[in-house]
Amino acid sequence: MTTSDQPKQWPPGYRINPREAGPTADIVAAFREIPVAAISDAIGRSVGTIGLQRYHAKLAEVLCGPAVTVRVRPGDNLMIHKALMMVQPGDVLVIDGGGDVTQALMGGLMRTTCVARRLAGLVIDGAIRDLVEWAEDGMPIFARGHTHRGPSKEGPGEINVPIACAGMAVMPGDLIIGDADGLVAVPAEEAEVVLGRARAGLEREARVRETNRTGTADPERFDAVLRAKGLPV
Repeated sequence: MTTSDQPKQWPPGYRINPREAGPTADIVAAFREIPVAAISDAIGRSVGTIGLQRYHAKLAEVLCGPAVTVRVRPGDNLMIHKALMMVQPGDVLVIDGGGDVTQALMGGLMRTTCVARRLAGLVIDGAIRDLVEWAEDGMPIFARGHTHRGPSKEGPGEINVPIACAGMAVMPGDLIIGDADGLVAVPAEEAEVVLGRARAGLEREARVRETNRTGTADPERFDAVLRAKGLPV
């Protein structure tokens, strides 16, 4: 093995891995048409972020794309700047900021970079600032909170490593989908199967919706559950 073939040795607290491609473009496009609630149902109703807020103003705006993950020291955005040099159009930047909201990790200047790089959106377990700019159309963003206090740029941090973001495990390349209801992560290798389950769930919902609309819902649907618990119906 030559010196150039040897694995790069990063100093403690730093690691920069290559970008993971994630699901194919047609799979990503298909998921953009599926509500997050339906995807959540398809993966067990127990996966997704907790406690993040939507900061883009348009309620119907959808975030969907493969994850580029970043782990930073709370209040420090050095490695976010590096990650923005590595992203491809359509990526979602997912940042583990430790849930800290005492210093903003990103503001309006970095939003300009995100727009220029044509990101599909951002998910930040930390704070942002310059809310008026983030509210504009074209860059969906979910974050833990906001503050006027700016970040440091000293490190350490890691890029494209497994992270936990607001209670959700995220691997580089996972498909991240977000809408007004919240956010979920779908492992890239499971995306096609989950897509099929989500579509089947929407078809079932359509049938139930029609029985609700027409007043023809079958009471046995819930009576059977009550009987199974030994309750009178």
